[in-house]
Amino acid sequence: MTRGGRSNETDDPERKCIVSGEVQPKAGLIRFCLGPDGQIVADVMSKLPGRGFYVTANRAMIVKAAKKGLFARAAKQPVTVPDDLTDQVEVFLLRRVIEMISLTRKANAAVMGYEKVKDWLQSGKAVVLLQSSDGSERGKTKLRMPAENGKHIGCLTAGELGLAFGRERAIHAALAAGGLTMRVVEEAARLEGLRAQSARQDGGETALKDT
Repeated sequence: MTRGGRSNETDDPERKCIVSGEVQPKAGLIRFCLGPDGQIVADVMSKLPGRGFYVTANRAMIVKAAKKGLFARAAKQPVTVPDDLTDQVEVFLLRRVIEMISLTRKANAAVMGYEKVKDWLQSGKAVVLLQSSDGSERGKTKLRMPAENGKHIGCLTAGELGLAFGRERAIHAALAAGGLTMRVVEEAARLEGLRAQSARQDGGETALKDT
């Protein structure tokens, strides 16, 4: 599986990361472009006009691109890089992941709660297991990964995962095949690259139950 969460298929468009020089599927990259004022803009959905510059979906890579002047080199002109550029990307990706999980739920292709998720896993309906980053490790290990190339998403907090289900928090959730499921996997993979997991797991309270 690539950084973006999908298999390396020949029909998957590829672009070169301006930091690593590696050519890889667009699904694992973040597109940036130049605004009319010469400021670097994050184009997470790849819809803004103009020439794009691609960076691997990784916080350290984006920081390096800004500090080493790689955006200016790619644009072949002076540029302004917002101090909070990486944070902007993370916020955009988080919003996108939550919205897509919510749409999947509305299509009856997602459930939350330990027992419902367990049932989906045992029946083979679940292809993606989602577990909050701040959930109890003991509780999370009681659920096994989906069989047959099942995916796991663990970069959302209980509060963030809960938002997708209209709840206060959610520790366990599962997605069925079809629809937006693989898009959720791809966007979550990009989000995970923007999140420093060690920093997120130190301190704070452990969420114990879905509510």
